[in-house]
Amino acid sequence: TSVVPRRVRYSPSMSSFAGVFPYLVSPIAADGTVIETELRRLVDHLIDAGVHGLTPLGSTGEFAYLDWAQRRRIVEIVVAQTAGRVPVVAGVAATTTAEAVRQARDFAAIGVNGILAILEAYFPIPEAGVVAYFTAIADATELPVVLYTNPTFQRSDLSLAAIETLSRHPRIGLIKDASTNTGRLLSILNRTEGRMGVFAASAHIPAAVMMIGGKGWMAGPACAIPRESVRLYELCRAGQWDAAMRLQRALWRVNELFAAHSLAACIKGALQLQGFAVGDPLPPQAPLSAEGRAAVAKALALAAQALAVSPPPP
Repeated sequence: TSVVPRRVRYSPSMSSFAGVFPYLVSPIAADGTVIETELRRLVDHLIDAGVHGLTPLGSTGEFAYLDWAQRRRIVEIVVAQTAGRVPVVAGVAATTTAEAVRQARDFAAIGVNGILAILEAYFPIPEAGVVAYFTAIADATELPVVLYTNPTFQRSDLSLAAIETLSRHPRIGLIKDASTNTGRLLSILNRTEGRMGVFAASAHIPAAVMMIGGKGWMAGPACAIPRESVRLYELCRAGQWDAAMRLQRALWRVNELFAAHSLAACIKGALQLQGFAVGDPLPPQAPLSAEGRAAVAKALALAAQALAVSPPPP
């Protein structure tokens, strides 16, 4: 087991959530237990690479395939191993408001620094119900809340009107939008008039989102290419757009593969290629194919080469 770092005091605030927040994979053994050693190794690896925060139980973390005991243990391990070095924003996802509130309070007690709020819906939910769900999560604790919307997977999406309403809550000031519509991100920024910061997802070009005023990105690919992602963020922050776009073009291949394959399969396969025994996606999901592994290996090599010739901003 990795050595647990000494915990430092970290005070959560909305303004501290900016930069690269990898969606962590969830390493699960065949018997259903969390592979603690590898998860701790991954946390240290990502922090050493310079990421600005960690997000367990996002889409890449297979939250929809985990039971509550697995979810809770993953968050416990990530919080303990992070030891306050960067903020931990844990995913809360449920089909009922009561369960989402319970999860948020439990994670707050464990020591997370923020909540990524996800709505799971079997039946479509009217807009008033969607707003009430996210409001209840934000009311449940004193933690900052990041809204997560993914129209590809969700039956009840967050409309611009709902986002504008929620942006007036004192603890809801960020959104991770996983649509493929970058114009929607600009609409969110315009409609919320500075109250809502935007994080890009893997479906967006991170450098383009930064150019329109984004805060960074929460995405699975950053778990596999953390140093490259951090360098890209630094170049964007420095306004070195030519250098940023050269690096972005090389890194985009990872995003393309992420979209072409199962999310967890792609990133778990990439991490396995880098020596992390994180296991395969939970069934009935399939592991990355041999063809997929070859494509991911090539993309990782391209990203590393691009980083090597991309000088950091002064």
